[in-house]
Amino acid sequence: MPEASRALANEFVAVWRAVDPTHQIGYCPALTILPSGRLLGTLLIRDTRPAAAADWLVQGYTSDDGGKTWVRRTDIPMVDGFPFVAGSTVYIIGGRDDLKIAKSDDWGDTWSEAVPLETGKLWYSYPGSTVCANGRIYMVRECRTEPVKHGYPAWILAPVVMSAALDDDLAQPGAWTYSNVLSFGDVLEQHGQPNLIGVPFYPAGRQGESGRAMSKMGWGEANLVQITDPDHVWYDPTGRTFHMFMRAATGRANLACMAKAVERDDGGITVELERTPSGDPILYVPFPGGHIGFILLHDPETGLHWMISSVATDSMRRVDRLHAKHYGMPFNERRHLGLYFSKNCMDWCFAGLLVEGDEVERSCYGGSCAIDGDDLVILMRTADANARNAHDSNLITFHRVKDFRELAY
Repeated sequence: MPEASRALANEFVAVWRAVDPTHQIGYCPALTILPSGRLLGTLLIRDTRPAAAADWLVQGYTSDDGGKTWVRRTDIPMVDGFPFVAGSTVYIIGGRDDLKIAKSDDWGDTWSEAVPLETGKLWYSYPGSTVCANGRIYMVRECRTEPVKHGYPAWILAPVVMSAALDDDLAQPGAWTYSNVLSFGDVLEQHGQPNLIGVPFYPAGRQGESGRAMSKMGWGEANLVQITDPDHVWYDPTGRTFHMFMRAATGRANLACMAKAVERDDGGITVELERTPSGDPILYVPFPGGHIGFILLHDPETGLHWMISSVATDSMRRVDRLHAKHYGMPFNERRHLGLYFSKNCMDWCFAGLLVEGDEVERSCYGGSCAIDGDDLVILMRTADANARNAHDSNLITFHRVKDFRELAY
């Protein structure tokens, strides 16, 4: 790191560090704060060493001293785990095929085995965010509409909004209501290809002699929010509409996809595109870092939405002029993580640079955040000089931004 860093939170505590970075990768960190103030973090480890206990494993950690030290509490054989609190119980939900859930009735000290929650779909999830309203908890998971298991299959992903009563046992399959399944392909079939915004920016497939690949267009890694400002054009006074903002796979930087979920009177949930005041459907929105995974967080004290996302600095560089150690396509910069705030989830204001790597092959991205009093705490993926590349994180790190609300203007 630079000696005189411009970043707000370069200092960190390593929650997890790969013993063998060639065969171990850290993914999908997620963070929540329990009513006692205890921090609960989860992370996904892929371990391809011959002696590894499992190829994919979600680990759960707690901290009772504000993130200075961490205790490993559980290893759960699932993928893409995400912790959340409902009532007096804390849960971890995740899954790459069947959706599974584990729970703790002692605030993270001990955990049940993971049990199937929903079968028959091919799930593919991301930590994301939750909304509590109407006595219920709402979250978005994703499923694959085709059996593609490798890479990032954004073109077949469908955000599925789930809802359950806060005081139910959420480890019971019958506790949950699921929305319809609307994939990116379904959206294009219903509304046609997007026009005049320059997407896809690159054709899908290998890009000439560079060997770098561009995926098909799609969406994924959704965050769920509820608009509570009565002055907002998309405000729903019934409290039954929620909005999703998703990573947009287009080849361009700083675009995200969006959709909405509407809860009907019978409790069912319909996912569909939002419409502008003109009546036109809206799929793409300008969004800093919307091309790589981002996390949204609502601050009930101020009403502001906060976001951490990757900062693009040179996404227009020619593919054949990229640094040899640059990971992927030009927009795939993972070296700077930014902090933003917004009144409305559409107009994002830059609050500051959170973390920066000092070399092109280093990275800091894919974080999760929570509010701890006056501070913002963050769990993120980090790749240092020992990592194979900027994508294959060999560290999961904890960071703190003191008095983060003072950054708003």
